[in-house]
Amino acid sequence: MNEQQFIEALKNKGIELSDQQIAQFKKYFELLVEWNEKMNLTAITDVEGVYLKHFYDSISASFYFDFTKVQSVCDVGAGAGFPSLPIKICFPHLHVTIVDSLNKRITFLNHLSEQLQLDHVEFVHARAEEFGQNASYREKFEVVTARAVARLAVLSELCFPLVKQGGYFVALKAAAGPEELKDAKKAITTLGGSLKEEFAYTLPIEESERTLYVFDKVKQTPKKYPRKPGVPNKTPIV
Repeated sequence: MNEQQFIEALKNKGIELSDQQIAQFKKYFELLVEWNEKMNLTAITDVEGVYLKHFYDSISASFYFDFTKVQSVCDVGAGAGFPSLPIKICFPHLHVTIVDSLNKRITFLNHLSEQLQLDHVEFVHARAEEFGQNASYREKFEVVTARAVARLAVLSELCFPLVKQGGYFVALKAAAGPEELKDAKKAITTLGGSLKEEFAYTLPIEESERTLYVFDKVKQTPKKYPRKPGVPNKTPIV
């Protein structure tokens, strides 16, 4: 997917990019490739791959979940900023907080946001388990997103504690989504969540399968979650 195909594909979905937004995506691509030479941000560095598998794939969450109706978004383990920063470029009103465990990635994100002139963005260097127990962030966000971080049973424990009651957890998954959902049912209920909607679709051009889950936060997460770093991964709630 080249830049023009990207612009057209978004236009077909009702997202018309301004010249400034097009320039922001171009700069994002350039900086991603440049910094990737110094640190491992992504295995995908060709223009077609980045525009399809990072930018378009991230924004596809907004085809199914209405980001115009929310303001605060937290992205857990966003790495090089996916999915939240491409969504932020398309919906500039959003206040985005990214938490990532690797400080080098936070350095990249700070530089990126300065170069793209993004406002209302915050990047926090922390383990998601500790971040979820921090009173400044716990149950403070209308939406929490995550893409390709961990399987859903583990991811639920990292994300639900950050969602305020009445808010949403939006999980971007590949073809294994339905299998992961089965394993995550107990975790989702335990952590105060409930499945609201699920969407199966394919990424254009390469036709790879995607699943998007939107969960409601229906009750508070018990205080003991998330557990200590590493524990959710070793012993998920199943």
